[in-house]
Amino acid sequence: MLLYPVYALLFADTGLSVWQISSLFVLWSATGVLLEVPSGAWADAFSRRALLWLGPLLGAVGFALWVLVPSYGAFAAGFVLWGVRGALGSGALEALVYEELERLGAAHRYARVMGRAHAVGQAAAMAAMGLAGPLFAAHGYPAVGAASVLACLMCAATATRFPEHRVPADGTDGTDGTGWAATLRAGLGEAHRDRSVRGALLLVPAVSAVWGALDEYTPLLVRDTGVADATVPYLLMLLWAGVTVGSLLAGPAERLGRTGFAVLLALSALALAAGAATGIPAGIALVALAFGGFQLATVLADVRLQHRIEDGARATLTSVASLGTEAVTIGVYAAYAALAGLGGHAAAFALCAVPYLGTAVVTASARRK
Repeated sequence: MLLYPVYALLFADTGLSVWQISSLFVLWSATGVLLEVPSGAWADAFSRRALLWLGPLLGAVGFALWVLVPSYGAFAAGFVLWGVRGALGSGALEALVYEELERLGAAHRYARVMGRAHAVGQAAAMAAMGLAGPLFAAHGYPAVGAASVLACLMCAATATRFPEHRVPADGTDGTDGTGWAATLRAGLGEAHRDRSVRGALLLVPAVSAVWGALDEYTPLLVRDTGVADATVPYLLMLLWAGVTVGSLLAGPAERLGRTGFAVLLALSALALAAGAATGIPAGIALVALAFGGFQLATVLADVRLQHRIEDGARATLTSVASLGTEAVTIGVYAAYAALAGLGGHAAAFALCAVPYLGTAVVTASARRK
């Protein structure tokens, strides 16, 4: 998506304030909050593959609105559509991959496969950022918007080729809706009964929410270091290089215990705070290192959750974890707007490292209980 490294700049150049930009991010997450769990139950009851190709089509419409009629209303509509896209894919993708691997007797490869899949996606994102710079400089927002719409259409076409051998949860085609309600009850009941599932559900938002929210503000952080707008995509490529390395390490790092996981979070938090506080382009390298650590922790948290879920409600419970992530993310957006308003983007990034230190302490302490 070539719009990624510049869409925050598009909002700012249209005249939106930091509070207005944050309100768009809140709307985006609120859409996910409303649809995360229902979409996961739909994926368990009906077809996961269908949700995976429908979502990108909605995203294409949203991105087209942004560049054709740039305004707060168009940005808001685009984020609602993007939020629906994210909700439809969240849970459905993880469940489809895990169960297709399990069908082949290869569920133990889930961490490695998902890590590599994330890495390929992040490499594609870096390539898009590299292309965004010269394309934006030559043709502006309309060109990067058109390329982003094309990427969504290609994503939808790819999703139609995914294998899906499962039988719907109600044993039918799901058209009567009974399977959806039963699947939702089963998934929530499993979380209520099993303490290990609850712990895994809570770990996902604790690890992924804050840095996932900060990712939306990285173009503004980078621009505040004094670089030109056309240079912003290239420094964002450095951030995504760190995230890609974190994804590739998921397989070997699956052996990390609680203490190792806690150390990973703590070191990443310190790198984030130090890199943001420098206020210079070189500090982005430390932020990239931090994002790589957070991405690795995010994949490992998902792996832990998938290993604890029973197959019938896998997408539902994965979506419950995503719901927690979206809910926390909304709080991060609000907090970020207040922090950035008081001390700027660098200070806001540095202060957002604090929750990770708390999560690291709780995770390490749990080992002794």
